[in-house]
Amino acid sequence: MMTLKYLSCFKKKYSLKSLKYLAIASMILLFFLGNNVSGQSKEFTAKKNKDGIQVIEMKANDFFFSPNIITVTVNVPVEIRTIRKSQFTPHNIVIKAPEAGIDISESITQEPKVIKFTPTKTGKYLFYCDRKVFFFIKHSSKGMRGILKVIESD
Repeated sequence: MMTLKYLSCFKKKYSLKSLKYLAIASMILLFFLGNNVSGQSKEFTAKKNKDGIQVIEMKANDFFFSPNIITVTVNVPVEIRTIRKSQFTPHNIVIKAPEAGIDISESITQEPKVIKFTPTKTGKYLFYCDRKVFFFIKHSSKGMRGILKVIESD
């Protein structure tokens, strides 16, 4: 009984059409804020091509990178070939490890882009997207991050 009384009061104040739009907007917001759509871990170990460059093909999908765990060799040039697979969501890649000769902050577009660097120190370095969903939740907190492992040569 109390529920019907509450709904009739609510119905008088707001039109049903307004409530419908509010419900749709709420569902969309909940999807983006509460749904962690990060992909599964995908590891990749770079091998040198004929030019002696370690090449990685990386896709930026909806809130995850593929691969998201990358192993490269120290003091060997690296090319990360990026492409954005998500239709509308803008992404970038950030790797801040100046102690290892890596300082990257590049947009990822739907057109292929090549990012070049040479890691100078072994270690594990975080990479992530620092763009935000609705201006306040970072893509990295939704799972758009990974690890760059720099190892000694075999």
